Amino acid sequence: MSDILEKTKVFATDLLTNTLNPKHLYHNLKHTERVVKSTKELLDAHNLSEEENEILLLTAWMHDIGYTKGTVDHEESSCILAKDFFIAEGYSDLKIQKVMEGIRATKRYYEPKNLSEMIIRDADSSHFGQKSYWETSDYLREELSLLGIAEYTTKEWCDANLEMFKKEHQFYTDYAKENWQAGKNKNLKKLVKEKKTEKQIAKKEAIKAKYKTESPDRGIQTLFRVTLKNHLTLSDIADTKANILLSVNAIIISLVLSNLITKLDNPSNTYLIYPTVIFVVFSVVSMILAVLATRPNVTSGQFTKEDVKNKKVNLLFFGNFHKMNLPDYEWAIKELVKDKEYIYTSLTKDLYFLGLVLNRKYKILRWTYTIFMVGIVISVLAFAIAFKFFGPDRIA
Repeated sequence: MSDILEKTKVFATDLLTNTLNPKHLYHNLKHTERVVKSTKELLDAHNLSEEENEILLLTAWMHDIGYTKGTVDHEESSCILAKDFFIAEGYSDLKIQKVMEGIRATKRYYEPKNLSEMIIRDADSSHFGQKSYWETSDYLREELSLLGIAEYTTKEWCDANLEMFKKEHQFYTDYAKENWQAGKNKNLKKLVKEKKTEKQIAKKEAIKAKYKTESPDRGIQTLFRVTLKNHLTLSDIADTKANILLSVNAIIISLVLSNLITKLDNPSNTYLIYPTVIFVVFSVVSMILAVLATRPNVTSGQFTKEDVKNKKVNLLFFGNFHKMNLPDYEWAIKELVKDKEYIYTSLTKDLYFLGLVLNRKYKILRWTYTIFMVGIVISVLAFAIAFKFFGPDRIA
C-alpha cells in the first residue's frame, strides 16, 4: 500500500470512528470498508494503471466522510474534506480533482461517464448483490429513522427497495454484471416474495376484520360468556354470604350453649331463660335459611334421544345428564354442535335457570339477614329488659 493510501485510510478511519454521529448505522466505517473491498475486487478484474487504481481507492476511502458534517449534500462535504487533506499531504491538484469527480459520481441518480466512475458506483452499491444486503438494509432504515429523515413501515420499506431494485439501480461494469447480478436477482426474488406474503397477511387481516364487523356470532358469544360469568360470580357471592351467616350463628349458639345454658339451672338465673330462648331461636332460624339458600337441587339426570331431537333438554347443565352413560352423552353433544340454534337455545336456558336459582338464593338470603338482624335486636332488648325488671337485685 502506497504512503498516501495508508495516510488516507488512517484519516478516514479516525473521522468515521471518532467524529461521525453514532446514529449513522449504515453510512459508517463498516460501509466504507466494504466499498474499499469491493473497489479492490473490481480493480483486480480490470487492467487499469497504478495511478487510476490509487485514485479509485482514495475515492472509496473518502466518498462518505462528508457525513461527519451532516447528511445534506454530504458528497460536496466529502470533497471539501478530501481536498483539504490531500493539499496538506502535497498530493497533485490533477489527482485531487479526479478523486473529487469520483466522490461526486456516487451521488444518487448520477450516470457514470467513464470506467472509473462505473467502478466506484458499482463498489458503492455492491451490497445489492450480497447476502449482507438484508442486514445493511435494516441498518439504513433505522438510520433514516434515528436521524429524523424518514419513517418507513415494513410495507413502505419493502416497496421502496423494490422500486430501487427494479427501476433505479443497475450494475455498470461487466465484472459486476457477471458476478454480482445473480446475487441481486436472488435478493429481488426474496423482496417480491416478502411483498406477496405481506399482501396475503394484509388480505387475511382485512377478511378477519370484516368478519368481526359483519358477523354477529362473536358478539353473541361474548354476550353469553360475560353473562354466564356474571351469574356464576353472583352465585359465589351468595354462597359466601350464606357461609358467613352459618359460621356466625354457629359461633353464637356454641357460646350460648357453653355459657348461658349451664347457668339456667340456678333459680337465680331463671330470668335469662326467655332472652336465651329468643336468641337461640333466631340464630337457628337464620342457620336454617342459610342452609336452604345454599342447598343444591339436583334433577333426574337423564334424557332420551327424543328429548335431544326435539331440543327439549339442556345438555349444558349437569343435572340433566349425570346419570347418562358416556356414549349417549357424546352422541347428544354431537347433535348439539351440529345445530347453532340448538346451542344458543341451550345457552339461553342455562342463563334463564341460573337466573332463577340466583333469584331464589338472594330472596332467601335477604330474609336470612333480616331475621338475623331482627333477632339480634330483639335478643339484646330481651336481655336488657330481663336484667332491669327480673334481675337478681329485683328479686332480692
